[in-house]
Amino acid sequence: MNPATESPPHLMHAFRDARLAQGLADAIAQAMPPDRDVRVMEFCGGHTHALSRHGLQDLLPPRLRLIHGPGCPVCVLPIGRIDQAIALAQRPGVTLFTYGDVLRVPASDRLTLRKAQALGAQVRMLTSPLQALQWAREHPQQQVVFLAIGFETTTPPTAVAVLQAHAEGLRNFSVLCHHVLTPAAMHAILSGPEPAVIDGFIGPGHVSTVIGSAPYEAVARQHRKPIVIAGFEPLDLLQAIWWLLRQIVQGQHRVETAFTRAVTRQGNAKAQALMQQVFTRRESFEWRGLGSLPDSALRLADAYADFDAERRFGLAYRPVSDHKACECAAIVRGDKRPQDCRIFGTGCTPEHPIGACMVSAEGACAAHYQYGRWRDPPATPPQSTTQPA
Repeated sequence: MNPATESPPHLMHAFRDARLAQGLADAIAQAMPPDRDVRVMEFCGGHTHALSRHGLQDLLPPRLRLIHGPGCPVCVLPIGRIDQAIALAQRPGVTLFTYGDVLRVPASDRLTLRKAQALGAQVRMLTSPLQALQWAREHPQQQVVFLAIGFETTTPPTAVAVLQAHAEGLRNFSVLCHHVLTPAAMHAILSGPEPAVIDGFIGPGHVSTVIGSAPYEAVARQHRKPIVIAGFEPLDLLQAIWWLLRQIVQGQHRVETAFTRAVTRQGNAKAQALMQQVFTRRESFEWRGLGSLPDSALRLADAYADFDAERRFGLAYRPVSDHKACECAAIVRGDKRPQDCRIFGTGCTPEHPIGACMVSAEGACAAHYQYGRWRDPPATPPQSTTQPA
């Protein structure tokens, strides 16, 4: 390469090097235990899409099964919460803002927020909660509500919006808060009368940049499952799988980080301080597929109760069952794959979704449909994965 005339290769190419990927795949094959299957859950929906987009399953041994987890914020939000938002948006004088994927999530009576908008509800899409804040400034006659969803990654921006509204004394801005917490979901997957058969977790990358790796240590210790935090490039994920296998074979259950360019043990202290200032934990919150989990979601702290849409509008929550034919709840739990759902790819497609897992850019069904993973052969039945004490 002539440095005077040519640019150096893009840094991202280093994380997609085919030769290195094959080397990691060979190391994974050598690390596989010879006498049983291994089941690894990628918690994050972004990892699910990266694994499918790059065809990484094709590099892995047949007895290494990747299980999709609940790390898709749209997928875990139950129908009752969407119904609640639709009803609020239909009130006179209310304008509801939220992220794009949420607009298409099916709710009761075949309604979505987008369909409610077509019927006259004031619903708008945003990419930052500060856009809702600006709308509130410009339309003081409107009650502006931000429907906030997501894991710890999207929680700090919501906190910033609340603090700004409080500083400005905006009386027409509030938050319908449905932020959820990652470690609580991991505990739920591994607890209960029928815990998921999982040998280890690929830990989420974006969430971990905020909370760090330390919060997963209690999960690994209590349930004796290794967790390796990964980035989103092919080599990131293959390295994480390799490290998980090494721990599984050795009977270890530590938290490791294969994404050190972005994740530390302590995480982002400033973001955590914002979250602690503005939010407090709910006693219980319903997740699709996981039921009502204690201390698993956030609401606004009492000091900011004036900006809590549930309190301001006296909103009550009513649980609603999913569509009878939809297996999204079982897919979120890791009990089933998208192709195990009888309406996958036929009655339920990204253009006409029946369940939330087909709607979201992080949903397992959308990933499998978009990248053709539904053509995979049936998986082998799970075997015992008891680890040595």
